[in-house]
Amino acid sequence: QVQLVESGGGLVQAGGSLRLSCAASGRTFMRYAMGWFRQVPGKEREFVGGSSWSGATTVYADSVKGRFTISRDNAKNTVYLQMSSLKPEDTAVYYCAADPSAGPITTVSEYDRWGRGTQVTVSS
Repeated sequence: QVQLVESGGGLVQAGGSLRLSCAASGRTFMRYAMGWFRQVPGKEREFVGGSSWSGATTVYADSVKGRFTISRDNAKNTVYLQMSSLKPEDTAVYYCAADPSAGPITTVSEYDRWGRGTQVTVSS
């Protein structure tokens, strides 16, 4: 089974950039669709972006389209979320998710594995 560990979160000013990483254990990483979600207290976890297992297809939430980019390095068992032009409303805990399917997947319920999250705080 794949286990996921996110890193790269932190505090950044509005307009700045951050790159989140999600390192996966397991030798079958390349067979997993990967996704990024975020959650703020009192709200449901929301979809940010997703990648097919190959990385050839990516999808994004409208709120981040054009600002966030997902990429993956299957040789390193890692998926990335490059975030640019950050806004205070991007502040959340960001979670990485994986599912043994082709993907991409946009819904929480379809993902099989989750990381513990990394906090991103954007100051105004």
